[in-house]
Amino acid sequence: MSKKNKRLVLAIFASFLLVAAIIAIAIGVNSHKNSTKNDAAHALLMPHATPQDAINSKKIEANKILSTKNPTKKQKTALEDCTKNYDSSLADLDKVWGELNRNPNNKKLQQQSYADELTTKTLKPFANRLKTTSRKLKEEDDSDEGWPEWLSVTDRRLFQSSLLTPDVVVAADGSGKYRTVSAAVADAPKHSAKRKKTIITSSRNVVDGGTTYHSATVAVVGKGFLARDITFQNTAGASKYQAVALRVESDFAAFYKCGMVAYQNTLHVHSNRQFFTNCYIAGTVDFIFGNSAAVFQDCDIRARRPNPGQTITITAQGRSDPNQNTGIVIQKSRIGATPDLQHARSNFSAYLGRPWKEYSRTVIMQSSISDVISPAGWREWKGRFALNTLHFAEYENSGAGAGTAGRVPWKGYKVITDATEAQAFTARNFITGSSWLKSTTFPFSLGL
Repeated sequence: MSKKNKRLVLAIFASFLLVAAIIAIAIGVNSHKNSTKNDAAHALLMPHATPQDAINSKKIEANKILSTKNPTKKQKTALEDCTKNYDSSLADLDKVWGELNRNPNNKKLQQQSYADELTTKTLKPFANRLKTTSRKLKEEDDSDEGWPEWLSVTDRRLFQSSLLTPDVVVAADGSGKYRTVSAAVADAPKHSAKRKKTIITSSRNVVDGGTTYHSATVAVVGKGFLARDITFQNTAGASKYQAVALRVESDFAAFYKCGMVAYQNTLHVHSNRQFFTNCYIAGTVDFIFGNSAAVFQDCDIRARRPNPGQTITITAQGRSDPNQNTGIVIQKSRIGATPDLQHARSNFSAYLGRPWKEYSRTVIMQSSISDVISPAGWREWKGRFALNTLHFAEYENSGAGAGTAGRVPWKGYKVITDATEAQAFTARNFITGSSWLKSTTFPFSLGL
């Protein structure tokens, strides 16, 4: 094995140890009142432990906590989320070893993405505790302003309605008409004169005892997931804090003419390579967030009206290490406001994003930015956290909110002027799009 591959394996193993250590701390803190020693931390002292041993030992410890006295609903849900990710983490480790054995010179993006995913999956249930005050949304305007052209008047009214009656109920426990979404979609054209479009909705949220990770209406895992003409919606409401409409962990995932509609944390671009084209994403706080390598093209991204005093942030990217090949790229898209916010935009501040993690990376390029975005463009997370290490950039944007003269003076922010530099964030280079986007049959652009 080459020195380069040895370093990669050691880095992956270190990621597992870090994950194990943090889980051990979390478990130890939660259980110290019921124990005289920290057995979870003790597992880290095994001299010949493999990454699998570390992961499996933590799974055992997590299961112990689940069976202890009276854990809170939120603690129990977080630990359940964590245990669900162990098996997939082990599978990802096997993929990395397999790639090294089959092709020692493989591109580092795929290998690194697995390591990133292992860490992200396990830590996320404990880390996602973003707090904002409650918000309330009222949409009563049916005007064309702020809506994508392909969204019909009828569909706009559906987005604005607070009371919707489902045509079909899907429930895995058998309480609905169908047990799976695929069964409902397959049967819909047989019994309906309506278009072949689907809205999937739920109301899971953090306030009612869940976690951000667990709140997703739809969660996508595996490889090569494709979706088109589907809306993913979380109707929990503004007062329920984090309530995700869609969480994507699938590698080579692509979405075409889809809607993601919620309030805080609408779209969780969790991990791996993702592509969104001609989609509609609406929310309030950090409504596109996560640590995948995600490219958005020809999308309509709309800020919704929050409660008085609230601040709108579109992105919150979660890159925690400078070696991670992750980030959010918004290209050839339209950034604006829903009609209710557009009419009251002078009462609120909206920003392109803020740094969720130390090396947060977001690039907005060749897009139209409306005057809903404040002149500063970007917002701090807390104080001066990450302002020198983040990577926020803009390239050839247009519109009333695209001026860069008043942008933030942070060391990590820049205006890209060189097309060669901007090429690094195209679908071809950022998500290796030339190797897989054609197979999706969705429209895409590989370059600038």
